[in-house]
Amino acid sequence: MNRKEVMEEYTRAQKRGQKEYREAMAEGRYPYLPVLDDILENADVESQLPMGLVEIPLDQVVGTKTAGRTAAFASNFMPLLGIDTEFAAKWINLCNAHLEEGIHDPIRCYEYLGRFYVQEGNKRVSVLKYFDADSISANVTRIVPRYADRPQIRSYYEFMDFYALSGIYYMMLTQEGGYARLQAAMGKKPGEKWSDDDRSDMRSLYNWVKKAYQARGADRMHLTAGDVMLVLLRVYGFRELLEKTPAEIAKCLEAVWDDVLALERPDSVKLSTKPAEPEATPLLARILPGIRTTAPEHLRVAFVNERTPESSTWTNSHEFGRTQLDQVFAGKVETVAYNGAVPGKNDEQLVEQAIAEGADVVFTTSPQLAVASLRAAVLHPEVRILNCSMDLPYASIRTYYSRIYEAKFITGAIAGAMAANDRVGFVASYPMLGVPADINAFALGARMVNPRVKIDLQWTCLPGDPLKAFAAKGITVVSGRDTPAPGRPSREFGIFQIRPGGVLQDLASPFWHWGQFYEHVIRSVLDGSWNKDKSGTDGKVVNYWWGMNSGVIDVLLSRELPHDLRRLASLLRAGIMAGNIDPFACHIVAQDGTLKNEGFRGFTPEQILHMDWLCDAVEGHIPAYEELTEASKPMYRVQGIHRDALPEEDRAL
Repeated sequence: MNRKEVMEEYTRAQKRGQKEYREAMAEGRYPYLPVLDDILENADVESQLPMGLVEIPLDQVVGTKTAGRTAAFASNFMPLLGIDTEFAAKWINLCNAHLEEGIHDPIRCYEYLGRFYVQEGNKRVSVLKYFDADSISANVTRIVPRYADRPQIRSYYEFMDFYALSGIYYMMLTQEGGYARLQAAMGKKPGEKWSDDDRSDMRSLYNWVKKAYQARGADRMHLTAGDVMLVLLRVYGFRELLEKTPAEIAKCLEAVWDDVLALERPDSVKLSTKPAEPEATPLLARILPGIRTTAPEHLRVAFVNERTPESSTWTNSHEFGRTQLDQVFAGKVETVAYNGAVPGKNDEQLVEQAIAEGADVVFTTSPQLAVASLRAAVLHPEVRILNCSMDLPYASIRTYYSRIYEAKFITGAIAGAMAANDRVGFVASYPMLGVPADINAFALGARMVNPRVKIDLQWTCLPGDPLKAFAAKGITVVSGRDTPAPGRPSREFGIFQIRPGGVLQDLASPFWHWGQFYEHVIRSVLDGSWNKDKSGTDGKVVNYWWGMNSGVIDVLLSRELPHDLRRLASLLRAGIMAGNIDPFACHIVAQDGTLKNEGFRGFTPEQILHMDWLCDAVEGHIPAYEELTEASKPMYRVQGIHRDALPEEDRAL
């Protein structure tokens, strides 16, 4: 390339710089390169570490170390000075050298919070950025910030640990825990170092993922290519992705794009608290019945259960819901159950079998089947897949549960009135999302009728027998499991009274009306209102969390319950259904003395779902993950109230 042609390259680079400068000024942004020395003036620095000669990604080179040359470049590293300057002459010489033999001399730079600031070699960076090079060799000094409990600093410390194992700088992640998740996705144990082959394979895969992401508008997103890589790895696995062609990787990204958008926009999660209204019948369909609508005329609905109806009352309750669909939609809906799904073993095969056999809708009835549900949803976007769990941030599937705390509030009032010694036992299952709200609602209901009452909290996920603990304390009114457990006395669920001689007398019990829930969902598919909650690929995450006003939760009362308590329960039930009674719209003080509510209004659904404290009427605590029995930990990994704080290798999703 002759001198004139190289000078034309400078002119084009200068125009790009001027354009960036004008746009920055119009948007109120600083138009020049950021200066690390200025940034560090207000930073708390721990140390400086020489990293040696490193190949660094050019898109992470964002500024200059000192202010000396900052005005020569726009904020995109393109030149601003005129072509007749000494600066331009040197830039042109470097450009010519790059075109003839490449730029080989390393730059000197500082790295701070994953970004690089050039001390020596700004023009080399400018030339290579102009030609869209991927990386540059650099002698790097790392500026280590002092540790602070802030998301950015926590994430950076995670990166430093990851870099010590992998030796790669280009994989920048914005989600806390992401680096440990990436380590696990590579099949590596915590602390296990990467081999040269690992680095080579990851670099190859990352480049194709980055190109596919850029083609879908990465410049308009906050997520990094590394974040998108993690979304893909969650579904496909590293080795599977590595064997795919670039075109296939682009298709994989298209398949998970809804989940990428959900991660990009955390506020896209929609907690649906009641069924959507049905779509109005189109005018032409009313006038001309033969006109087809978009709603299906026939559905095959599959249920994938972790256990069998004979061995699990939970599965049995969902089985009753399945048979209700057969009765209500006879001729329009056919259902089939697939039992015995084992998470991590045959669960994916059973979901795939259900889809292969023609399922239009798949319900997976356990939180531990969420991974299988997610992977199937990405591979089969035409199938509607719902998982019985709460608050999973994935747009590919919908999750569902019930506001059981409303029923607990009513049974708490009954238990408080029946407690002879002002003490009631409460058996909780797992410290998962929504359970602290169940406990608190029960305690508030009990205290409403008996201000002196105390709730003794025991957990089935901890060692020991809760009933023996209650007996030792003289507690005779107990809120047990919500449904009978195999191998336990038939009356040992709901709230019951332990009479002399150990005789159990049932009083009342929450009732999960899964059939009503499934009827609502299938009806929404048949009448076209399914898309009211979410329309197309928009990144919206739908979590169904319906309550008594939808008919999916109720309270069953014993015939032997005193008449006045039956009347109280009926009044509370009617008030909750009408929206006139909110269990949490009262004066609430937590165990630590913190005032949680003054009583004027209740909490938002999100606050209730993520409640992680207990009110002062409760004696007991919310167990940490380390306290749980080994059999209970898998459930916590999926739905635990603090599952996001677990080490990444202990998380299920």
